[in-house]
Amino acid sequence: MSKIGTCLWFVRDAEDAVRLYVSLVPGSSLGQILRAPGPWPGGEPGDVIMLTFTLGGQSFQALNGGMPADYGTAASISVSCADQAEVDRLWEALTSQGGSEIMCGWLRDRWGVPWQIVPEMLPRLLADPDPAVAARVFTAMQGMVKLDVSALERAAAGTE
Repeated sequence: MSKIGTCLWFVRDAEDAVRLYVSLVPGSSLGQILRAPGPWPGGEPGDVIMLTFTLGGQSFQALNGGMPADYGTAASISVSCADQAEVDRLWEALTSQGGSEIMCGWLRDRWGVPWQIVPEMLPRLLADPDPAVAARVFTAMQGMVKLDVSALERAAAGTE
């Protein structure tokens, strides 16, 4: 684990969330599972209270806090995807069972954690030296919920 990481708050199902997350993102793993040595406001002795894990090499913790927390939208987990197949796979897994779509590649999983599922080609297209290309791609992206690689490429080429 690195010196700095992100801690995600869950009511009681941090372990379920972490196991899903590490199954979806290559280069991910479950670390320690810490259990309560005694009763605590969120549960009983032996309950999972914290887990450590990595997603794509980035350090995280997951805490069972015993009560709901609102993540807001000021921070999210952003995943750079190689292609549309990876975008689609992650999008489906994270929005299923109660997750929700937001816009422009953003979603919330069933625990309310915000994610950005972004094709790796998007930042390159948005940084195109031709401002018209970047503008067309940006406009196309703004009309999307789940990002569509082919549509973004057509926008960049000016054929959309």
